[in-house]
Amino acid sequence: MGLPALEFSDCCLDSPQFRDTLKSHEAELDKTNKFIKELIKDGKTLISALKNLSSAKRKFADSLNEFKFQCIGDAETDDEMCIARSLQEFATVLRNLEDERIRMIENASEVLITPLEKFRKEQIGAAKDAKKKYDKETEKYCGVLEKHLNLSSKKKEAHLQEADNQVDLVRQHFYEVSLEYVFKVQEVQERKMFEFVEPLLAFLQGLFTFYHHGYELAKDFSDFKTQLTISIQNTRNRFEGTRSEVESLMKKMKENPHEHKTISPYTMEGYLYVQEKRHFGTSWVKHYCTYQRESKRITMVPFDQKSGGKGGEDESVILKSCTRRKTDSIEKRFCFDVEAVDRPGVITMQALSEEDRRLWMEAMDGQEPVYNSNKDSQSEGTAQLDTIGFSIIRKCIHAVETRGINEQGLYRIVGVNSRVQKLLSVLMDPKTASETEVDICAEWEIKTITSALKTYLRMLPGPLMMYQFQRSFIKAAKLENQESRVSEIHALVHRLPEKNRQMLQLLMNHLANVANNHKQNLMTVANLGVVFGPTLLRPQEETVAAIMDIKFQNIVIEILIENHEKIFNTVPEALTNTQQSLSWKKSNDSKPPSCSERPLTLFHTVQATEKQEQRNSLINSSLESVVSSNANSILNSNSPLQPSVNSSDPELDVMKPTRPSSLPPNPSPTSPLSPSWPMFSAPSSPMPTSSTSSDSSPISSPFRKAKALYACKAEHDSELSFTAGTVFDNDEEMRPSEKKQLAQGHTAIHPSQEPGWLEGTLNGKTGLIPENYVEFL
Repeated sequence: MGLPALEFSDCCLDSPQFRDTLKSHEAELDKTNKFIKELIKDGKTLISALKNLSSAKRKFADSLNEFKFQCIGDAETDDEMCIARSLQEFATVLRNLEDERIRMIENASEVLITPLEKFRKEQIGAAKDAKKKYDKETEKYCGVLEKHLNLSSKKKEAHLQEADNQVDLVRQHFYEVSLEYVFKVQEVQERKMFEFVEPLLAFLQGLFTFYHHGYELAKDFSDFKTQLTISIQNTRNRFEGTRSEVESLMKKMKENPHEHKTISPYTMEGYLYVQEKRHFGTSWVKHYCTYQRESKRITMVPFDQKSGGKGGEDESVILKSCTRRKTDSIEKRFCFDVEAVDRPGVITMQALSEEDRRLWMEAMDGQEPVYNSNKDSQSEGTAQLDTIGFSIIRKCIHAVETRGINEQGLYRIVGVNSRVQKLLSVLMDPKTASETEVDICAEWEIKTITSALKTYLRMLPGPLMMYQFQRSFIKAAKLENQESRVSEIHALVHRLPEKNRQMLQLLMNHLANVANNHKQNLMTVANLGVVFGPTLLRPQEETVAAIMDIKFQNIVIEILIENHEKIFNTVPEALTNTQQSLSWKKSNDSKPPSCSERPLTLFHTVQATEKQEQRNSLINSSLESVVSSNANSILNSNSPLQPSVNSSDPELDVMKPTRPSSLPPNPSPTSPLSPSWPMFSAPSSPMPTSSTSSDSSPISSPFRKAKALYACKAEHDSELSFTAGTVFDNDEEMRPSEKKQLAQGHTAIHPSQEPGWLEGTLNGKTGLIPENYVEFL
């Protein structure tokens, strides 16, 4: 039964029956609103599902279109060509059908979802707004009416008349709002009959159009379907006819396999295990190898039958010689060694059996072994910092910067070991290396080139930054202050030999260029430090402590990359100070000083051995870098070397007070404690000892030996007391008779920052010695 009609005349009476009828209409509107809301939600879900279905069918069609049948034999029958073409035909039909489905989906949103949302918001929403207004006016009218009825009859007539007029106005307004609300409710109820159903009809029409299009496609496909059915049946019949013949041939092959071998273009082929060197030792990798006697070419294809895939890239070499391995020279059986013309080193192979080894040896014209017990790997130690070495590194850098600077994972992704070794053998060939104008061919992958560069650096006799400086670089990286780290590493780099420093500069300039493109290649300075730290700063011994210091190796490389321009293009501050002090000339008329006139140098109370080691290391740092370049000036100088102590060392703090203006520039023997006997002249320029040093051994003073000429009594804690004849010596290889002259504990003597003064160590105490008090031996 339908809803009762809402009469406009009932709006004035506002009877309970009118209110009940109005509520039934309101409930119907709420029900319609909820239904349309759910229908819109379901419609959107349906459209989304249709889109996913279309996407899945289109992907299915693409897969069909990409697959190509490969028939056995060098020619195809008409039936086979029809079957091979069938997948592309299927894909075409599905794509056409999905094109029509996409058009239907696009129309569905316009013809179904949009009209329903519009009806719900504009019509039902307007009815809800009218209801709110109607309820508000009802409450207002009832309130005014109750208030009016409660007025006392004793009020003045004029007041009562005004109240009556106000109630009439409110009643009239309520009546108008009630009429408008009833009109809107009935309008919505009538509109939903067509505005709600019409979008559904349009959506169904789109579905019918889609299915009709599918019907038309099926009609067009009918001819090819008939032809394909016939081709499939013919192919099946031929298969049944030839299957018995193939099975018969298989049985013959089982009974006599050797009679049915195919003719091979190779002299010998089969599986061999090839020994390969890895970081953790050696491993045996299975290869399928072929050999042609005419060209003497061996091709090795890494292949694992269990996984059914290649384990790397093919490698081809030219045979030079083949030698059988004795059983007692290797743990494996059936082994033989192969030497190649175009690859350094020996390739050790293992055959599958003794008979298999014999066949390989006969094919390669193998020989019996002649062993040298001291034989080393030919590939080890061949890399040097010579013209060929610099040429190899420059070629690798040029290839990377021109072809692969933006490749992701540059220097982190490694190349195939066999390809890397082959590239190195080509680059290290003196004929190829001499051709400096020739670049690395484009056939070599960037990862192979970067791996070759790193491998060459690891093949050097020692790390590029040298074993003896490894601990010093690590110590510099551990300093708390970044500025101190840079300064210390700056000085250490300039202590490296010239070729090492040049190669390091070449490499750091390149790595800085790589880091500048980190947004493309993802290789930041930190990533490059991780890659090159262990290569350039590897320790001489592998210990737990060395492993823990790997992170500091990386920090050193990061500092070199970030500060490469300053480090390699400017002179360290310590070296500048040393050169300034070398220009100082000792006055010839200087006289021995008194203890009271000596300038004092105060030292923090550090252990004597620590102070000695620090002072030795710092002085040697300055001297090594200038001795070779300033040898002539040193020999012609009238003063001993005066290197300045690097004040950047946080463990050694030297506080030098200002010299009083009354103090003479050079010590003079005016002290009452000074001896009255004549002065003996000492050599004006003692020869410095070798500046080669190691972090693991004490660093020699530039003065080999000196003997005190006069007795001296210390007047301050920073001074030394000694007697005439005391020998100061930094040479540990002294004769026993010389050691007797030493005081308790080893003594040493060093240059001082003060002109005319020396620093000495005696009885574990460090202090100042007048230079003219000693004679250099």
